[in-house]
Amino acid sequence: MSKAVLRVIAGLLLLAAVAAAIAYRDRLDPAALQAWVEGAGAAGPLLFMAIYALATVLFLPGSVLTLAGGALFGPVWGTLWNLTGATIGAALAFLIARYLGADWVSRRAGPRLSRLNDGVSSEGWRFIAFVRLVPVFPFNLLNYALGLTRIPFLAYVIASWIFMLPGAIAYTWLGYAGREALAGGEGMIRNITIALALLAAVAFLPRLVRKLREKPMLAVDTLKKQLDAGEDVLVLDVRSMAEFVGEQGHIGGARNVPLEELPSRLAELESHKARPVRIICRTDRRSAKAARLLDEAGFSDAQVIQGGMVAWRAKGWPVEGAK
Repeated sequence: MSKAVLRVIAGLLLLAAVAAAIAYRDRLDPAALQAWVEGAGAAGPLLFMAIYALATVLFLPGSVLTLAGGALFGPVWGTLWNLTGATIGAALAFLIARYLGADWVSRRAGPRLSRLNDGVSSEGWRFIAFVRLVPVFPFNLLNYALGLTRIPFLAYVIASWIFMLPGAIAYTWLGYAGREALAGGEGMIRNITIALALLAAVAFLPRLVRKLREKPMLAVDTLKKQLDAGEDVLVLDVRSMAEFVGEQGHIGGARNVPLEELPSRLAELESHKARPVRIICRTDRRSAKAARLLDEAGFSDAQVIQGGMVAWRAKGWPVEGAK
């Protein structure tokens, strides 16, 4: 039997398992989980991690399991078992996608997968850190999607374990605090307060990560020196066409792609992915949004010009197209 046939059969079996798991997901409730784990005795943590890993592969919600892990094992061991089970499941989904679908998808996905691959290749583990800390995509789907990229398996697993840790701690503690609240145990208020504080910290992480990923703005003086030296720099003007040829004009040689059109026109800039891109608008607010888009699309050296055309004109330097 050929490899292609085996992959098709394996893919169909996986789809059938996912469909069955979703159809019977109501059976996976905290009470049933507690009975299974307690019935396993000393092997309870191993059974719990196996269930968590399988649930991750089969697209079952991990939040229920994470909360249950905190209730069953407490904040410390619960975090360890939750995180390990989630990481094993994420690793299995990654390997399944890489074995079953990488070749097929790479032949048919075209520029989109290419841009994702470029983003992963340029940032490596930092890309994994970003997507684990910032919930841009659903967790279960993301595991399979990353298996279709070129990121090394070991880097994927280690970065996933490390950067899923904050969320695992917060939601495990929430499950533990919930159990204590129901039992009316001592320190109930304290545990709930800690859980809420951890959740607030996790909710703040995406903003912090986005801020840390932003490259520093570039002064207009630096841009002028680069252009005067004849460096291979693309000046990307993200204002509207009316502004581009309006009162302020534009820098000679600049390319105009309005911010609103940028997501659909990224393919036009493909040849500049590994080259310096300097983004300019009237000031720098729209430029910052454009820089995030380019960064996520895998552009390795995209920087915002601080102050934009206002700063450029204040220097008295020449422009083109001004009315």
